[in-house]
Amino acid sequence: MAHEVTDAAFQQEVLEATLPVMVDFWAPWCGPCKMMLPVVEELAHEYEGKVKIVKINVDENMETPGKFNVMSIPTFIFFKDGQPVESFIGAKPKEEVKKVLDKLLS
Repeated sequence: MAHEVTDAAFQQEVLEATLPVMVDFWAPWCGPCKMMLPVVEELAHEYEGKVKIVKINVDENMETPGKFNVMSIPTFIFFKDGQPVESFIGAKPKEEVKKVLDKLLS
């Protein structure tokens, strides 16, 4: 299951992670975020042990979205070795997200 991270834990959970990380920037009131929730959860299950999948609530954690210029949600940023390497904004089909995850692992 994708777990929540906070501004305080972002450095350790994402930037210092040994696995590639997909970060879902979301908010509870966001319709497209809710549409992506089952996709994010399925991917967290499918990629368990290969890619770390985390969520950060932009209403409760404003520092991290600012650092990464998150202007709209949902925004997904993919990190490898502590660096953002790929991103997209908005709801996407699961297969499209999988392509990005598989590229991250290659």
